[in-house]
Amino acid sequence: MTTPLPRRMAQLVALGRIGIGCTALVAPTLMTRPWIGDSARSPDARLLARTMGGRDLALGIGTLRALGEDTAGDGDGDGADARAWVALAGMADTVDAVVTILAFRRLPTLSRWGILASTVGAAAVSFWAAAGLDPRLDPRLDLPTTPPAPLSGGTAPSASTPAGPTP
Repeated sequence: MTTPLPRRMAQLVALGRIGIGCTALVAPTLMTRPWIGDSARSPDARLLARTMGGRDLALGIGTLRALGEDTAGDGDGDGADARAWVALAGMADTVDAVVTILAFRRLPTLSRWGILASTVGAAAVSFWAAAGLDPRLDPRLDLPTTPPAPLSGGTAPSASTPAGPTP
């Protein structure tokens, strides 16, 4: 059985995130110098790089774990846990892209476009993969067309229940 492309891309982004996280923890200047230039050598920048490394490591491991549990079958097979982890990782990349844009003119000229491209690219792939992990979006499957379960723990309106307020 082959792994569907959205799941494989989510796995690859998660593995990359784990690698970046480990590198930032062990060699923070290596990860931050292309992003912020010579200031990456300061103790404060190294501290922040390590905290971001911890974030990326946790998101990567959590994503791989959720993808693995989903593959094994967690009883419901809806992929909600994996979709949530992948989408949250994409949100972290989106924040990285936005703050990069806000500081763009102050960033090193040679690397700022690469940093922006990698943050935007990782966010886009993560959101695309999260959407693709929804089995209801796979036309090859013969599944009922029900609204997706909300990630917040609430209940989704059914097809027979109006979504608006009740008079």
